[in-house]
Amino acid sequence: RAIGQAELALHFQPQVARLDGRVLGMEALLRWHSSELGRVSPADFIPLAEDTGLILPIGDWVIRQACLQNKAWQDAGLARVPVAVNVSAHQFKAGTVPAVVRAALAESGLEARYLEVELTESVMMGDTTAAEAQLAELRAMGVSLSLDDFGTGYSSLGYLSRFSLDKLKIDQAFVRNITTDPRSAAIAQATIALAEGLSLRVVAEGVETLDQRDFLGRIGCDVLQGYLYSQPLPAREMEVLLQAGRVTV
Repeated sequence: RAIGQAELALHFQPQVARLDGRVLGMEALLRWHSSELGRVSPADFIPLAEDTGLILPIGDWVIRQACLQNKAWQDAGLARVPVAVNVSAHQFKAGTVPAVVRAALAESGLEARYLEVELTESVMMGDTTAAEAQLAELRAMGVSLSLDDFGTGYSSLGYLSRFSLDKLKIDQAFVRNITTDPRSAAIAQATIALAEGLSLRVVAEGVETLDQRDFLGRIGCDVLQGYLYSQPLPAREMEVLLQAGRVTV
């Protein structure tokens, strides 16, 4: 019903180059403004959608809208950067992710290299054979694959060599305390070293302070995402940011 009544919307949070503030990409984040309930937190409605199976049509909608919006911005002459969408383990379990992505790319005309699929470690803990096949299909299309919330789950490091990933995202739980907690700093530093060893790009999310930015720079992380640069923005505000091409702090 929320889809039909246009109560769902995508907001976009930029991923920024630490050194010069250039916008290198963006993550599409789902928002629900209910006519009855007002703004509903994703932490509340996403688990409910997963339990009821509604995550499948909602997830399809997110992929489609992200592709359409990014292509519209590119056609308007704005920065050509990838948009990342979160895809849940439920969607991979249904086996439909490659077909949905292929249809969204075809409808929008967006080149596959400007779409990034973000998955969590939970995807790797279910039917790994099915997930592996779908990820290989996405890679064959030219779509980038990113592992979100790295270090918060229970997956084996062996999965990193088995699944063809392009990027690791350092979870904000580690970034939050990176300047005060040696353990968080060590995990972030180990993640960066691991990514370099596997030729993966790395992004730190949840960056909120200059101290965090500078610390991440010292340990070798140069692409950052978080409130220091921008909160997730509605499309019209993200468009203004893309026109500028960079974020100043």
